[in-house]
Amino acid sequence: MPRDIPIGNDRLLVMFDEHYRIRDFYYPNVGKENHAGGFPFRFGVYVDGRISWVKRDEGWRLDLKYEPETTVTDVRGRNDAIGLALRGTDCVDFHETLVLRKIVVENLRNEPRHVRLFFHHDFRISESDVGDTAAYDPTTKTLTHYKGYRYFLINTMVDGQAGVEAFAIGQKGAGRDGTWKDAEDDGLLGMNPIAQGAVDSTIGVSLEIGARATKTVYYWVACAKVWQGSWDGAKELNEKVVRRGPEFFIARTRGYWKLWVNKEPTEFFGLPAPLIDLYKRSLLIVRTQIDEGGGILAANDSDIMQFARDTYSYVWPRDGALVSHALDMAGYRETTLKFFQFCSDVLTSGGFLLHKYNPDRSLASSWHPWVAAPMIKSGEPPLGREQLPIQEDETALVIWALWRHFQRYRDIDAIKPIYGRLVRKAADFMLAYRDPRTRLPAPSYDLWEERRGILTFTCSAVYGGLAAAAEFAHAFGDTSHAESYMNGADEIRAAMDKHLWRPELNRFARMIEVRDDGSIVVDETIDASLYGTFAFGAYAADDPKVEATMRAVRDRLWCKTDVGGVARYENDYYHAVSDDKKNVPGNPWFICTMWLALHVIAKAKTVEDLGEAVKILEWVNSRKLPSGVLAEQVHPYTNAPLSVSPLTWSHATVVDVVQSYLEKREAVERCPTCGGPKKRKLEGYERIDPDLHVHEDPK
Repeated sequence: MPRDIPIGNDRLLVMFDEHYRIRDFYYPNVGKENHAGGFPFRFGVYVDGRISWVKRDEGWRLDLKYEPETTVTDVRGRNDAIGLALRGTDCVDFHETLVLRKIVVENLRNEPRHVRLFFHHDFRISESDVGDTAAYDPTTKTLTHYKGYRYFLINTMVDGQAGVEAFAIGQKGAGRDGTWKDAEDDGLLGMNPIAQGAVDSTIGVSLEIGARATKTVYYWVACAKVWQGSWDGAKELNEKVVRRGPEFFIARTRGYWKLWVNKEPTEFFGLPAPLIDLYKRSLLIVRTQIDEGGGILAANDSDIMQFARDTYSYVWPRDGALVSHALDMAGYRETTLKFFQFCSDVLTSGGFLLHKYNPDRSLASSWHPWVAAPMIKSGEPPLGREQLPIQEDETALVIWALWRHFQRYRDIDAIKPIYGRLVRKAADFMLAYRDPRTRLPAPSYDLWEERRGILTFTCSAVYGGLAAAAEFAHAFGDTSHAESYMNGADEIRAAMDKHLWRPELNRFARMIEVRDDGSIVVDETIDASLYGTFAFGAYAADDPKVEATMRAVRDRLWCKTDVGGVARYENDYYHAVSDDKKNVPGNPWFICTMWLALHVIAKAKTVEDLGEAVKILEWVNSRKLPSGVLAEQVHPYTNAPLSVSPLTWSHATVVDVVQSYLEKREAVERCPTCGGPKKRKLEGYERIDPDLHVHEDPK
């Protein structure tokens, strides 16, 4: 089930599902710890003697969106059977670790009515429901769930009066349904003041609503890390909300995100308004998935656990590098610098980055082994040969993205300490970690984490990483290293021509394996990741080899259904829903489809050449959720989101495509009078390159 509306700041992330229920609650890091674990926090209405939990399959029509240019939600709900409508405004304060919800209840009938709202909490604090406590505090009239150093204080306000007046606290599991059942019986709650173990809670708010009138309820959760064994920190934050009023925090959060997403003045060159909205929404969603310590999380939809008993709530250096590159293009260098510092801190002494990390910089779970599979028949030891459990593109792309960052911002003092700790060490590793027979990068795992070998994508990334390291070394006066790094990159490029370009296929191969006898086994599978040949500078986008390869990707991986889109590779098995491999080589992925757009943009020489890229963006926009959220992939027949949602990489690629389009559009735009480059106007600013001719209209 997708997470339709994530809200957060860089220490707190809350994710709502399609039924407008909180399902993931991350604190004190984005991506760690999940105090909900995917279990629903129910939200319901009791009216006319019965309960109605807000769900699409229980009579509720729901429209889950955001307010424009913010992470503040705009949720509409209506249930004609009970004669009520709701409007929800939800946010996480941009600064405080505070979840705020404003619910406006509308009575659709012609007589006054008594209505109760119920908010249910199914916390599993620090990702376990063992040893939790929930307790009512009569002094502040609040309810708090806590364990260890984590405190979650809950309060409400109606008509300016704060305090929880009705509540139920009890145990769950082991045959117990939980306190939400208490609300179903008669709309009255048991008022038990404390429980420990596996506990949940429900609070109730009573409303008297006139005929055709509305009533507003404010609800909030104050989150605190408390080291002294009391919940004073949560109480202090609660006191701020009571004193200033919850509307103050909602308004300032709305204002902050409008300012943030419009940070850089931008000329969109007539890009359709829906695509501008998609671009800004993507920036905002990407930002919700980034931790204050610099970790860029791949995704935080916990429903993926049903497939692997694990999540995407990790920092993959490759994903983070490509997300950082997109954010740098959009002007958010402060955010990306934290990521590069993160990578500098976790780089191994050997100069490579491992599979993935937690946002607190600890090593995350992995399935990449340190020894190869057993090869007893060949006389190998039972456990096989030692190997590095890496995807080398992850190391390479961090260096590639860092150089692009430095080219754009020239922040010398910020990069200076990273050069020796990250760039030099990583480049020395990439230079040395090569197959002695082909001079290509030695085998590692592919970007899809499924196969090990010498991959075209990885080789392209390592070329880009070494070329970037050479540029860094040259900039810092380290001429000997600059020469060796560039020579290494050139050797890899020449070896790609020799071994990975396959004339018999008229395209690049996905992968080769070099056997002990020196023979080469070619993996001929067409893979969307072959876009890497031009993306990181190994080849020009209009190189005939690249052109032929990208045509094959487009022809063979485009799904021949009404949904369309590009699959990862031929016969993709991941979340597969179709056996018709001829027409559906795999499910359409947003990133793979947009890689076609990046190729179109990279080789464009006129404004007209860019038209296909706009069409691909329109394809993406037409397949998003109503909230603007993009999943990892979509169903090839129904367009339903598949796998995690939102995927940070999907949204970052939208930003990359739009920014690449705008940069190329500016480069090819010509004055209709004289044919020279046009002046670019940026919302009241003018950016003028003195090396460009600018035609001044005499009028």
